[in-house]
Amino acid sequence: MQASDRFNINSQLEHLQAKYVGTGHADLTRFEWAVNIQRDSYASYVGHYPMLAYFAIAENESIIGRERYNFMQKMLLPCGLPPEREDD
Repeated sequence: MQASDRFNINSQLEHLQAKYVGTGHADLTRFEWAVNIQRDSYASYVGHYPMLAYFAIAENESIIGRERYNFMQKMLLPCGLPPEREDD
């Protein structure tokens, strides 16, 4: 692998990290990473009707729209409030 290849790969990675929030970066905290994972999961559940129906049946909800609403509400704070930042 040549130096130009490494530079190209790193620039592509930086481009992806800037374009898509969930790909992460070096300064990403554990809490931010967990929030991204949870939001991606909830968005997938809402977007796939069979999965949404499965969750509605599992939670004994008669209306799938209610389950969709619950998932969308959970997307606001999926992991609770962020921890206090320690300023260095």
